[in-house]
Amino acid sequence: MRENIKVTVRNILANYLELNKQRKTPERFTILDAVYSINGHFTLEELGDKLSQEYNFPVSRATLYNTLKLLLELRLVTRHRFQTTTKYEACFDNDSHSHQICTMCGKVTEVKAPRVIEAINSMHMKRFRKDGFTLYIYGVCSTCQAKLTRKSVNVSKMKNQKNKVKQ
Repeated sequence: MRENIKVTVRNILANYLELNKQRKTPERFTILDAVYSINGHFTLEELGDKLSQEYNFPVSRATLYNTLKLLLELRLVTRHRFQTTTKYEACFDNDSHSHQICTMCGKVTEVKAPRVIEAINSMHMKRFRKDGFTLYIYGVCSTCQAKLTRKSVNVSKMKNQKNKVKQ
């Protein structure tokens, strides 16, 4: 199925470039293929590294940025501005979804929420056509919660030891 999606998005890009009399460069299509071979979110730097290492196809930061901008306009890629970084993801086959974001470590995880999707899809919007949505849920992940608990326990132990010494 993933290969079918790659063929479809390549055709969308090729048709757009042809209609707008823009060049069909190998860089654009290689970047698109790399984007659709990544599962999940990626940064501009991670995409550049993937192109250099796995595709042996290094491209400039400007080329990456401009191509991602084009893919954003075509709605083949979506951009997420998380707390400390900007990440991208392929979105042709995944328009509506939710993310949980840890406010301590910044970890981002996709969440399956069929009832949320159902509720938003059933909403009637006045003079507005919905294409998709992204929901961000902020909180503290289990790893960071465990660290906070350990830290709290250690602080309590230290206070108890200090109190014993004073007595």
